[in-house]
Amino acid sequence: MSHATSRRDFLRSGALTAAAGCFSFADNFAVAQNSATRGARPAIQLGVASYSLRKFDRAQVIDMMKQLNTPYLNAKDVKDHLPMTPADATQAAVAAYTSAAIKLTAAGAIYFPKDEDADIQQKFDYCKQAGISLIVGAPTHETLPRVEKFVKQYDIRLAIHNHGPEDKQWPSPLDILKAIEPMDPRVGLCIDVGHTVRAGTSVVDAIHKGGHRVFDLHMKDLADASSKESQVAVGDGMMPVPEIFAALHQIGYQGYVDLEYEIHEDDPLPGMIKSFAYMRGVLAGMAHQNQG
Repeated sequence: MSHATSRRDFLRSGALTAAAGCFSFADNFAVAQNSATRGARPAIQLGVASYSLRKFDRAQVIDMMKQLNTPYLNAKDVKDHLPMTPADATQAAVAAYTSAAIKLTAAGAIYFPKDEDADIQQKFDYCKQAGISLIVGAPTHETLPRVEKFVKQYDIRLAIHNHGPEDKQWPSPLDILKAIEPMDPRVGLCIDVGHTVRAGTSVVDAIHKGGHRVFDLHMKDLADASSKESQVAVGDGMMPVPEIFAALHQIGYQGYVDLEYEIHEDDPLPGMIKSFAYMRGVLAGMAHQNQG
């Protein structure tokens, strides 16, 4: 797909736009999955970063995910979404999500500020107990080698999350790649697209350079590529979402694209619904182009 393709090209068909809203909770990517079965494009599975719903408790999160028609959750220890302690609280959260047919795809972001085995091990134990095999994490340069040791010990992957130009550790995915190049292949990237463009890095280039090291992607959109405060619903800003999805296809990405909607924290659902509708429309357009 050409990078010059307009995002409106994916949405101008009324049939495609209607189809984008008709996904069931259990199987919300039928169009993309069917195209993958035909050898066209692998499915891109859209989920939610629970930080988007940080003002709401677990029961409300489950209800909102049903309204968003996605069963995929990158859960964070915020409110009662996925408590790290005590252990029975973690287990209760996992049971609630399992009962609601929600799949926990990752935990985090989890921070690793202490270069101490006990602190790091506690966080890996938490993920093991929750049955989660991917940590979206933020170690420091100093703690990363010790965290890698636990990645190997627990066989739990680590996707390091970049946080933009304010982050003295990992502004861009490219900074992460330099540090992890000699490390275990289970250490990789969670590319936050908003923070990436604010760091002056092309998201598409970061995906291609990351390749098999791209384990997760946090999606958002910005009206101004230099302003964190300019976040808007996905599709309303400057983020090249079709090109990002095409790049994920080109690297054979098998992970999740998690919406991290950080604005309107008291009433995020309208913007999140709009964001999902746009992304689903893009995916439907990609499948349609591939058929034609």
